[in-house]
Amino acid sequence: MSLILWAVFGYLLGAVPFGLVITRALGLGDLRQIGSGNIGATNVLRTGNKPAALATLLLDSGKGAIAVLLAHHFGVEAAGVLAGGAAFLGHCFPIWLGFRGGKGVATFLGTLIALHWPIGLTACAIWALSALVSRISSLSALLAAALAPVFAWALGRADIAMVAAFMAVLIFIRHHANITRLLNGTEPRIGRKQA
Repeated sequence: MSLILWAVFGYLLGAVPFGLVITRALGLGDLRQIGSGNIGATNVLRTGNKPAALATLLLDSGKGAIAVLLAHHFGVEAAGVLAGGAAFLGHCFPIWLGFRGGKGVATFLGTLIALHWPIGLTACAIWALSALVSRISSLSALLAAALAPVFAWALGRADIAMVAAFMAVLIFIRHHANITRLLNGTEPRIGRKQA
């Protein structure tokens, strides 16, 4: 019962659409009608408001981390893994938005940092290095998602490897349109306002 409650808590926290809330509060319009229509930080950046994009990034990653840390503190380690995975699921499929949410990259990274900081920071470093070289956010996210379960498994954390693999599969599914554009050479680079 305790694990179920932590999963529900994680999902509801993850389902809070911070990007949408921030852009509306700042009078930037409905984020779902801007750029790619995604509710994450990359699309917030397309509004041209960098502080709003940074706030969205921090809050979206923070909700995964907070779910893990609270579950670890008040529950057991398994509760942290479950709550983090549920927060990620909530971000991707929020009940408040008809289950149409973000792609989960920031929440994925925040969850991993809270679960096992070396794995999380390695995933962040992969994203950052790829983004620096390619200037393509989606490619960077896909590389980080694909490699994180491998690092977790190599470090002997099968539990984290499993939840990281679960999140990675969903990240790839949520990025299906991006993958098509990457293969076609039409994926936009970081900082562009158009989709």
